[in-house]
Amino acid sequence: MRNIFFLLAFIILSLPLQAQVTLWEELKAASQDSTVILPDTTAFEPNQSLYVPDSWDTNLDSLLNSLHVKYYTKRSDNRVGGENVVVSDSVYIDRLSRLPRVIELPYNEIIRTCIDLYVDRRRNLMEYMLGLADFYFPMIEQTLDRYGLPLELKYLAVVESALNPTIVSRAGACGLWQFILPTGKMYGLEINSLVDERRDPVKATDAACRYFKDMYEIFGDWNLVIAAYNCGPGGVKKAINRANGSSDYWEIYPYLPKETRTYVPLFIAANYAMNYYAEHNLIPVQAELPLSTDTVMISQQIHFDQIAEVLKMDKEQLRLLNPQYKRDIVPGNFKPYALLLPSVHAYGFAGLEDTIAHHRADEFFANRTFVGKGTGSNKEKVNHKVVSGESVTTIADKYGVTASDVRKWNGLRSNKVGAGRRLTIYTDNGGYALASKGTETTKKTTSGITTGKSNSSTYARYKVQTGDSFYIIAKKFPGYDAQDLMKMNNMKSSSLRAGQYINVPNV
Repeated sequence: MRNIFFLLAFIILSLPLQAQVTLWEELKAASQDSTVILPDTTAFEPNQSLYVPDSWDTNLDSLLNSLHVKYYTKRSDNRVGGENVVVSDSVYIDRLSRLPRVIELPYNEIIRTCIDLYVDRRRNLMEYMLGLADFYFPMIEQTLDRYGLPLELKYLAVVESALNPTIVSRAGACGLWQFILPTGKMYGLEINSLVDERRDPVKATDAACRYFKDMYEIFGDWNLVIAAYNCGPGGVKKAINRANGSSDYWEIYPYLPKETRTYVPLFIAANYAMNYYAEHNLIPVQAELPLSTDTVMISQQIHFDQIAEVLKMDKEQLRLLNPQYKRDIVPGNFKPYALLLPSVHAYGFAGLEDTIAHHRADEFFANRTFVGKGTGSNKEKVNHKVVSGESVTTIADKYGVTASDVRKWNGLRSNKVGAGRRLTIYTDNGGYALASKGTETTKKTTSGITTGKSNSSTYARYKVQTGDSFYIIAKKFPGYDAQDLMKMNNMKSSSLRAGQYINVPNV
């Protein structure tokens, strides 16, 4: 210890006088500040690479290429920002101590590394998140306040999803708060082929708040609550047991899963970056969001295209405001569903709902029949071809089913599955059954053809794509020509339009 002290003194005395004074002041401030936690190099492993969540690494391009960025944000042509401003430890400590909070925001080497991730390594992403925060934070704060929770928990959404409500992690977690499917359903979120309320910012935030309250009743410490949000209460309890019963996050730190160790430091760093971005020359991207929105309740089946065409509004804006509707369908005749609209369009919708619901309804719902509440959900059989990078978990999440069901349906023993393999999935379609014009239920295939059996003959239903003609479609069915298809559909004209359904041979 004495050798280290003399070495430090020698280094300081070798500096210019002004630098000596500055460094001594910083050391003095650091030694007196109660928020400092001196890093234990063994416990914190500072020389190892920092674990970065999916939302900051593999899904970076997902956010920057998402509809939220393309349609709702723009960069100013007169940006005045510059390079990142590197500051000393004492400045970080002072700034963190000034933030109003209930959750402690200490400082150490790992937290500094996480701050650098936000204000330096991911500057481009950070500027987009600052713009999106103007839209999401007021709603999140309102929900946190209703549950009596610390408002700074809103920054956990920055760590979880980079404020992208449609993001899906490699583990199948989805939405602003990254719920996995079982936890989402446990907290009352509806998840099926048409609707995924994990992607609904309002409902997912409400579920997250209830999770926070449940975890706080267990641990009574916000740092442990945040850790439990990442690895579950079981992972935190195991770390506490291995740390001889200590309930201090920084003491159980070495015993937590690797990804959880940086979870609280990233949360602290997000608090810093979202408040002190200007000091690091970060310029928020301007969010072009509706100034005012209203919620309307829908009790009919309606497609986004119907709303967009009748109200003459941007379909992409509908998707941005309502990411929970995975297939652009509001299944309102199953039960009432909420739809968020810009206020100017909400007023128009109120007087035109029936007109909207009937607009081109035969085209949008040509092969769908309502089953009826109380009769049970119909299962749609889907043949899924596995692509590289997929697992049973991510596939199950895509179709709103559990991984255990997928394994059972396909005789799998683990969640690993090779690319190219075809899996059978039975999805809950949210109250709809795919049906033909005859008496038997149909099966929708990945080629756009829906097969079935009518009362008189076997046929298949084909959805016309842009550029299709009877001649082009007939090429898919050896032994048939354009005239055969026209006769099969009782059509004298060869004119077709994209989105139209026609009968084709069931081969």
